[in-house]
Amino acid sequence: MKSSFSEIIASETPVLVDFYADWCGPCKMLAPILKQVKDEMGDALKIVKIDVDKNQAIASRYQVRGVPTMLLFKKGKQVWRQSGVLQKKDIMGVLKPHM
Repeated sequence: MKSSFSEIIASETPVLVDFYADWCGPCKMLAPILKQVKDEMGDALKIVKIDVDKNQAIASRYQVRGVPTMLLFKKGKQVWRQSGVLQKKDIMGVLKPHM
């Protein structure tokens, strides 16, 4: 996963990474919100979900201490980070300047 993760975030298209866990209630609340964001953004944005329990090395590399945590990458560089659940309008407000 590590090499492909590096390739994914190096994309020209901005990549929103959702670090989550199956047991996390707020993560379950965030999932449909991210689907709405993806539906609106289409191909202008990639969304990648990373299960912290199955991908501990990646979570550790990005110092993810709690879930959900979202990181936005543009050309391999982290340009934004937020823990917790955000509403669609808030996520869209963060994404727009990076499109």
